[in-house]
Amino acid sequence: MFAASRRRIRLVLILMLLPLTFTARADDITLRVGYIPIMPMAQLFVMDGAGWTDDAGLNLKLTRFSSGPAMVQALASGTLDVAYIGIGPAMVSKAKGVPIKVVAANVYNQMAVIARGDFAKAWQAEPGANAVKAFEKAQQRKLKIATLPKGSVPDTVLHYWVEKQLGLKPDQVEIIGMGATAVQQALLAGSVDAASIMEPVLTVAGERLPDAKVIARGDDMMPQHPGAVVAVTEQALDAHPQEIRKLVALHARATDLLNNHPEQAAPYLADFIGKGLLPEALLQRALQAEQGHFVAAPRQLLEGTKRLNEYQQAIGVGRGELDVDALFDDDFYNKATAKQ
Repeated sequence: MFAASRRRIRLVLILMLLPLTFTARADDITLRVGYIPIMPMAQLFVMDGAGWTDDAGLNLKLTRFSSGPAMVQALASGTLDVAYIGIGPAMVSKAKGVPIKVVAANVYNQMAVIARGDFAKAWQAEPGANAVKAFEKAQQRKLKIATLPKGSVPDTVLHYWVEKQLGLKPDQVEIIGMGATAVQQALLAGSVDAASIMEPVLTVAGERLPDAKVIARGDDMMPQHPGAVVAVTEQALDAHPQEIRKLVALHARATDLLNNHPEQAAPYLADFIGKGLLPEALLQRALQAEQGHFVAAPRQLLEGTKRLNEYQQAIGVGRGELDVDALFDDDFYNKATAKQ
């Protein structure tokens, strides 16, 4: 009789503890987040460095990638839940059938052209296509412009600038694709005449090269061109909607800090960008150059992404059939940022 009573008591205690066990497991959810250590991913660096994710009870496992294509492979293989990724690789993933959604934007109008040496002087004398022609005539060679590899957003925006804004044929200049670090090195070494690149390379080159000058920014190149985004697998969206909403809410908060208080945000970027070797003061100046370009609402990049996709199709670097509207999902952002 007593044994039966003890068994009943143990059973009651087990049943009482079960909800606590399940709650503990729910709180232990980890989101696997991939990123590239560049300025357009600044929101992630802010919310991680400031400890906001810990305060919100978000467990993030951060994995650093060297390129967008590598992150595309990780998304396709199911080893990532969230990707802080360029819009170009995100479009590649979607076109390849990887089930992802863009739930937040990072930045737009991020690209700029910085010129140096004789080309900077030619542009100052007569801006526009005539500067390119004058340079070629004087130097007896084509203008050399460095940017990221063919098909990337920086490469596409540069082609658009040359063709649509300057009215030149792309083959009238020599466009050289390479990694972001290599672009900076080539510019500083003088092996190229200009570069189409983003911060903080623009600030680094501008401060180290007395003859360097930014000659085109943002809308001068391709109006409202998209930059980086937060892409999430549909599996993670279905399985962890509360965690994704928390992430997006913190992302929006970080966006406000970057735009309104770059001096507060800069220290959080120092551990991520430039392998931790760039001074905080320089990063702050780079952030100030980007003030107003950081965004969070995904739909802010929609029209620019459509323009980018159409142009890439036109120049033969498109990704096949792609429903740009289906790539974006603003539901999580709207719920995460709704006023209570």
